[in-house]
Amino acid sequence: MITTIAAKELKVGMYVRIPDSWLRHPFARNEFILTGAGQIKRILDYGIDIITVDTEKSVLSIESVENISHSDKDINPPADWNPEKFLTDDLKEAIQDTKMPKEDKAKEVYKLSIQMMGRLLESPTVENIRISKEAIAALVGMILREPETSGYMLNITSHDFYTYTHSVNVGILSIMVSKEIFGNSDAHDMHELGAGYFLHDMGKTKVPQEIINKPGRLNGDEMFKMRTHPYQGYKILDKAGALSEESKIIVMQHHEREDGTGYPRRLKKDEIHPYGKIGCISDVFDALTAERSYKQALTPYEALSLMKEQMLNHFQADIFRSFVLLFSK
Repeated sequence: MITTIAAKELKVGMYVRIPDSWLRHPFARNEFILTGAGQIKRILDYGIDIITVDTEKSVLSIESVENISHSDKDINPPADWNPEKFLTDDLKEAIQDTKMPKEDKAKEVYKLSIQMMGRLLESPTVENIRISKEAIAALVGMILREPETSGYMLNITSHDFYTYTHSVNVGILSIMVSKEIFGNSDAHDMHELGAGYFLHDMGKTKVPQEIINKPGRLNGDEMFKMRTHPYQGYKILDKAGALSEESKIIVMQHHEREDGTGYPRRLKKDEIHPYGKIGCISDVFDALTAERSYKQALTPYEALSLMKEQMLNHFQADIFRSFVLLFSK
């Protein structure tokens, strides 16, 4: 049940919806469970008097709140976060920190990566794309050399399906499975692969937001517009001088399917590059494990089972097996 209350009546455990653009308030998401009094204070300090609460998603037991997985307490930005500035320096410092406990480091790097991606998608300028590629390269380096930290990141990825969280999740998943498949081969530029995977959905900035955020199935006209986003992403990265061969392949092919039913070119089997096949699997998995207004999130096990039983013709079997291995270690 959705209800509206005075912000001063908020309690820990309530599931709230912030009535403003994500980049204009000091929280990592527009919707989340309140896990501490500090969040309530920040809402009041921000000047919100009336706020929407979803009582069905609220958890008003303190014990339950403490046991929330993937909660906002894991990815909230610092209170002094300035959304007008890319947090590249902070992100690089966290990536390079060798003393921070691995689990804490994973949470910090994930949080800052989401912030950076959100800012980039809000303002995909040539300069912002260049800066983001530098940060992504540093992040890829950490994933390759710190398997323990990467494992923690795999376990804390957010289940909210926003383009910025989805982009980070697909980036992390795809680099990890690329490492699984390609190992230490010099034939693959992992940093450019990382840029392609993290930036694979840049073209969605050219799709109307009412289509991106529609709480249900798209109609024919809406689907046509949505399916332009691979080419739109190609154009954005090309204009920014950031379109390496790896990025071109990933951006254009991450919705192609092994059986030829994908888009934009209905490629099939060997017509699809392995990079595109990896992106497709990560993209589908993250969509299945994300919570939407019209569906609950699947667990990783449920998502992998569904992909194997109902969608295996969409994926190259050996690449899918390598993807599954990420969750069995």
